Amino acid sequence: MGVARKRIGILTGGGDVPGLNAIIKTVTYRGSEDGIEVVGLRRGWEALTHLNLDDPASKSHYLIPLNRENTRVIDRRGGTVLHSSRTNPSKMKKLPDHLAGRGLPISESTKAGVTTKTWDVTGQVLANLSGLGIEHLIAIGGDDTLSYADKLNGLGVKIIAIPKTMDNDVRNTEYCIGFSTAITRASDAIQRQRTTIGSHERIGIFRIFGRDAGFTALYTAYATSIRCVVPEYKVNLGKLIELLREEKRANPSNYALIVLSEGAEWDGYKVQEYGEPDAYGHRKRASVAEALADEIKRRAGEETIVSDLTYDLRSGDPDFIDKLVALTFGNMAYDAILEGKTGLMSALVEGRYDLVPIPDARLGPRVLDVASTYNTERYRPLYSNKRGLPIFLNRAS
Repeated sequence: MGVARKRIGILTGGGDVPGLNAIIKTVTYRGSEDGIEVVGLRRGWEALTHLNLDDPASKSHYLIPLNRENTRVIDRRGGTVLHSSRTNPSKMKKLPDHLAGRGLPISESTKAGVTTKTWDVTGQVLANLSGLGIEHLIAIGGDDTLSYADKLNGLGVKIIAIPKTMDNDVRNTEYCIGFSTAITRASDAIQRQRTTIGSHERIGIFRIFGRDAGFTALYTAYATSIRCVVPEYKVNLGKLIELLREEKRANPSNYALIVLSEGAEWDGYKVQEYGEPDAYGHRKRASVAEALADEIKRRAGEETIVSDLTYDLRSGDPDFIDKLVALTFGNMAYDAILEGKTGLMSALVEGRYDLVPIPDARLGPRVLDVASTYNTERYRPLYSNKRGLPIFLNRAS
């Protein structure tokens, strides 16, 4: 083996999804067969910003040497054994004690009269990678995690990315790990709640993750044959309520169902946010489902049941598709490292596994193509014209 393939680092960033542990295990097992060390970097990018190589306690907090013994059974459950964080090394609001007074680059930004100071800790990230002897890095994450991976690649770090997010909104791939399990869970929850909503003869309103893109809401609606509202299209509120009332009256059990992306809007309603922004500038979103319920009550006098389908959908064990894709994405990343490649991401393109460039963060998340996926008259998924599409019914963009 050449020197450049001695030690691989692996990390998971952002929200957890089922399937991450399968990637960690397969990379570790393949490495053990080839005499390559695999180091688990714990808590996402925080491992590389906060790690103090002179402090044994810091090293045990942020590093875990991975081997066959400690990864043997991890693929049987969801979550990530490496833990995760929403750390953005380019914009750290608070420095770890050992970096205070080091003269790291500072930026100041003012929003709504409040000035925020942030530090760029990238120099420390590079120093830690070098100090650990990590020649190649696997970064598993969504848009935010991968935006920093792209930055490191530009600075000469050898890095391969793997897309994961139940929102399925990473560019350059048709599929992100976590998506299938989320839709399976959402469909199950909605089918279960039909009994309650039908018993009370109400309109059931479900809210699902999807800040910028409507993949989770649309595909859940597709699988359960209900209506949906997605961020990519502003519906007419009066028309939406009328459609739901019509559907309720036509249903022998006198109920109707709808699923909304958390980022969905209608004419006259703007997504409400609250709380402190995270490391990537995202604030929590007030429930669009509660807002719709209030409008239905006020305009139509109809009773509703609101259900939040959020964290439960990414908890627990992966389904078959997420396990299959996770294992394959992990093995592709490992193969790419053996070939010395960098700046690439495991992906599905036209339904086939491929390596693609890490997406350009400036383009923002991938969104639904409304014209081919969403019925803007009926506020439902489009069911026609699927011939020739890849298995997940959308194209990488």
